[in-house]
Amino acid sequence: MSQGSALLRPVTLGDLVLPNRVVMAPTTRCRGCVPSELHALHYARRAAAGLIIAEGTWISPQAIGAYPNVPGLFAEEQVSGWRRVTDLVHALGGRIMVQLWHAGATPLTLPEITATIADYCTAARNARRAGFDGVEIAANGTYLIAQFLNPRLIRRTDAYRAGPRLLLDVLDAVLGTGCRVGVRLSPYWTATDSTPACPDYVPDEETLSRYDDLVRRLDSLAYLHLRGPTRFDLDAFTRYRKLFDGFLIANNGFGRESAEAAVESGLADAVSFARHFIANPDLVTRFALDQELSVADKAFNYTGGPAGYV
Repeated sequence: MSQGSALLRPVTLGDLVLPNRVVMAPTTRCRGCVPSELHALHYARRAAAGLIIAEGTWISPQAIGAYPNVPGLFAEEQVSGWRRVTDLVHALGGRIMVQLWHAGATPLTLPEITATIADYCTAARNARRAGFDGVEIAANGTYLIAQFLNPRLIRRTDAYRAGPRLLLDVLDAVLGTGCRVGVRLSPYWTATDSTPACPDYVPDEETLSRYDDLVRRLDSLAYLHLRGPTRFDLDAFTRYRKLFDGFLIANNGFGRESAEAAVESGLADAVSFARHFIANPDLVTRFALDQELSVADKAFNYTGGPAGYV
């Protein structure tokens, strides 16, 4: 790959200049509920990414799901811990945003939804205090906001009707804090998404139509971070590229050549990587030099030390 390659070309994200289109996707690694020097080292080693989106980060104690050993942005010591991370990344010339996360383990009443939206705002303000360049709202997977979006996940009896209202209200509130805001969506999610042997799957038209309508309403975003199907399909991004003319980050299953093709064709403005960045802190350099990539050892995905992390 030459320096003139699509992946290595700079691009602007609003008023933020990215030196390349290789984005580090958020990865939950369970290394402590307060960011430590270990977190600082982890992100600093990956500062050459065009943009880092730090791991899913709890917006409040009520948001915590099945991963209790994950950082938050609701306590003062967490803000201070993240400040050490962002200062180091910025000192090394990097850019770093953070994903705001709510697991949505139990149904919410209307007063709880109001409180939850306020928690997103508090977390966003804390992200600014911690030195992040912006926030990403996690609306992917099976978590709180996705539970209102995907017909396969809707099992709620709260006062909010199923649909985009919660996400749009969260976005309006968080944008009001002055943060740069992105959203991560997974319209192609399926119940077997996390299993190694995922059968061929095409989501039904009801699901995709819901996301069509939502994506058309996201013109205020800094970017849309779109997770593709588990079985890699470059064409799956075409549907949403036609609906969203803002900054689009494509994710899931990409290698160097397919990422290059996505950016070169205009299907995406950047491509994010999770597993590759876990195993290759120097991923941008390896892409630039066409070097072989290391493979992450899954045994260390959720352990508490530096092995498989830094």
